[in-house]
Order: sequence, then C-alpha cells, then structure tokens
Amino acid sequence: MKFAVVKFPGSNCDRDMLNAAIKAGGEAEYVDYRETSLEGYDGVLIPGGFSFGDYLRSGAMASVAPITGAIKEAAAAGKPVLGVCNGFQILTEIGLLPGALIFNDTHTFISRNEVLTITNNETAFTSGYEKGEAVTFPVAHGEGHYYCDDETYDTLVENDRIVLTYNDNPNGSRADIAGVVNEAGNVFGLMPHPERALEKLLGSDDGLRLFEKMNAWEANHDHIH
Repeated sequence: MKFAVVKFPGSNCDRDMLNAAIKAGGEAEYVDYRETSLEGYDGVLIPGGFSFGDYLRSGAMASVAPITGAIKEAAAAGKPVLGVCNGFQILTEIGLLPGALIFNDTHTFISRNEVLTITNNETAFTSGYEKGEAVTFPVAHGEGHYYCDDETYDTLVENDRIVLTYNDNPNGSRADIAGVVNEAGNVFGLMPHPERALEKLLGSDDGLRLFEKMNAWEANHDHIH
C-alpha cells in the first residue's frame, strides 16, 4: 500500500504519520495541499496540526484547498482515508464524516495520554483489536469536543459507526465519542493520535495495529461495515 500524507500549511504531525505508515510496512509520501490529484496512491492520511492557523475555525480553510477534491474522489473510490485530530476536523468540514469538532468544554488545550475503548472492531481500521479493548493514545487539542445532532447520533449508533470512545472524556464529546467511520467504512476520523503510539518505550505502541491493518486493506476489505 502506498499512502499519501497530505500536508497543509500548519500541519505538524505529518512526519509522525509518514513514519507510522512506513513502520507498519507501507510506503508513504508527502503530498502538498495545492495538488489536485492523488492518482497512484492506495490510501490517504490527513495529519494533525493547525492547518492555515485554524483561521475561521479548525479545518475550515483546508476544506477549500485544491487537494480536497482528490481526497473526496479517493473516498468515493473506496480507498482508506484516515484523519487524525486536525485531519478529523477537516473530514467533517468537507462532509466525509458527520458532526463537528468544537472547543473543549474546559476551553483549554489538552495534551496527555488518554485511555480509550475500541467499541467497534469490525472495521478494516480496527480489526486488529478486541471489541472492548482498552488502548492508550495521546491527545493534543483545543477543539476536540465531538458534536452532532440527535438524528446523526442515532444513525451512528444504529449503524455501529462509533469506533472509539474515551474512558475519561477530556473534552465533553457527546457520548464520549473519540472516533467515527463513514457509512461505507473506509473513512475514519479520530481526535487521539495513534501515530504517536508506536513504541512502548515512549508510552504506548497501541496505535501500530491500526496502521498495520490499513496496510493490509485489500485483504481486509470484507470487514468494512
């Protein structure tokens, strides 16, 4: 699998994302936000950071960047698209995932490890985990409160699209939601950082399995819900 790591002005987790893809056995290259094609790539990784300085609101400016059309095309083609932190915010802004990310209830920036629960292990992103398994990923955000209306929430629950929840909700997210997938199961957004959880020596290696499963996407596509 060859992944595109999309870089926007203000992205700051792009190297972590590139390293994660390579450590999991894949290939990865940076792609500039001014490009208009992702041809030749098997998957898309949108890293965290502060794209365009979070001007207007997180992910808003990135949502109209030239590369976003190609990201939508990749998603429509069934390719895996992963957005972490600011990447998750961008995916909601461009309409590939429902809901929105708003300011943390504390109105403070949170940076620490969080324990999370895998609530759906039947996606091609999370099939390497046990259902109900506790994992530790770092979080680092000021706008990580996942918000959605009642209708959207009911749809997420009914279709088992809530993949990851916080054990000790740090930001006020509805129903402790930390990550969701799209209806087809090939677009995953989450606020915690699995790409920073690759080495036990650094606190956790729980994120590596996510990237390993993405690298085995074609063999696991039957797991998509």
